[in-house]
Amino acid sequence: MNPVEILSADDPRIKVFAGLTEAQLRNYLHPEDGVFIAESPKVIRVALDAGMIPTALLCEYRHIAGDAADIIARIPDVPVYTGSREILASITGYTLTRGVLCAMRRPVLPSVGEICAVAGRVVVIDDVSDTTNIGSIFRSAAALGMDAVFLTPTACDPLNRRAVRVSMGSVFLVPWTRLDGGLDQLKAYGFKTVAMALRHNSVDIADPVLKKEPKLAVVMGTEGDGLPLATIDSADYVVKIPMHHGVDSLNVAAASAIAFYELAR
Repeated sequence: MNPVEILSADDPRIKVFAGLTEAQLRNYLHPEDGVFIAESPKVIRVALDAGMIPTALLCEYRHIAGDAADIIARIPDVPVYTGSREILASITGYTLTRGVLCAMRRPVLPSVGEICAVAGRVVVIDDVSDTTNIGSIFRSAAALGMDAVFLTPTACDPLNRRAVRVSMGSVFLVPWTRLDGGLDQLKAYGFKTVAMALRHNSVDIADPVLKKEPKLAVVMGTEGDGLPLATIDSADYVVKIPMHHGVDSLNVAAASAIAFYELAR
């Protein structure tokens, strides 16, 4: 398809890239119509390889025959909009570092049961709201061998534009879904739960008993307050990462990487 030049940020054809909030992109009333935005050629390629369905592409002039050329060739029936760096910045509200955006349909999420039937090591993201942390946790989960990610209802959307970008497309590599029934839902599928928290009865993360468990669900808490007391009390194991030099804890993204490396093996 021949690229269509965009001369104004008010052009209704590119509303999906500029005029919609994240909530509108998710489309709560009609989830089947929801979309998300993937940014940068590398992330878009990962999404396409994972089977995501594109609906529109927006890129700078120079990328049509450059970084985005192979992407455009893969999606010949998808409209391609283009413009200057200045026009794209006015559309998105910031200067794009890679100059390419792709709107894609939100995938249908698997059920908890479908994931639990084949997974042995999963992470539960409990109420984490920072998009950067969500993206980082997904990247670590994919890289370090976790089988799936569950998110509580109040956790940030992994398909938020920044979360997708920070994850470098890892949100498309690891199965994930919402966990509406709490940790008991995972226990019903044979998982032992691991609450990451510092308590008097915490088990060292290197304890070999953890590796002997056939199914583990690693529960990561919020950036500020950590896990709720009720979640910690109900866990099969409370696990700590030993700290030194008076440091009391790690950022949830850093802690997740250590936990996945140690517990996914």
